[in-house]
Amino acid sequence: MIRVGIGYDVHRLVESRALILGGVKIEHPLGLLGHSDADVLVHAIMDALLGALALGDIGQHFPDTDAAYKDCDSLMLLKKVGQLIAQKGYRISNIDSTIIAQVPKLKPYMETMIENISRTLDLSGGRVSVKATTEEGLGFTGSELGIAANAVVSLVKGEII
Repeated sequence: MIRVGIGYDVHRLVESRALILGGVKIEHPLGLLGHSDADVLVHAIMDALLGALALGDIGQHFPDTDAAYKDCDSLMLLKKVGQLIAQKGYRISNIDSTIIAQVPKLKPYMETMIENISRTLDLSGGRVSVKATTEEGLGFTGSELGIAANAVVSLVKGEII
């Protein structure tokens, strides 16, 4: 059996916060506002994974009212979601994701993001895709007010061949 999930996340850019995407600290004067490290890429992937099995969303599993998740590393939360997926008897076939940001340029960080996500979920090479795009100056990301990400995942019951 194959299951597919879609995830989306967005956070506002603010001063005095680190910009973390895919578990990588990005050099930029602004960071993302959120209860955890506000890693929109990892959050979108987690929501896609949870959605594929109709397990709710990250807010249900890791509420922003719980002090345990204050400023936490989103890769740690991703690992927990990956374990939940495995407990349900599913394996991740692939992850395809896109970061939507006018700035900064993310190409120099992409490979490390892919490695972080792959390692966290114990996925072999070529099963995680991270892309980036701008909105050509349009909308809240184009106006550099925030960064968004979306992800699509496919899960299979049992082992990956």
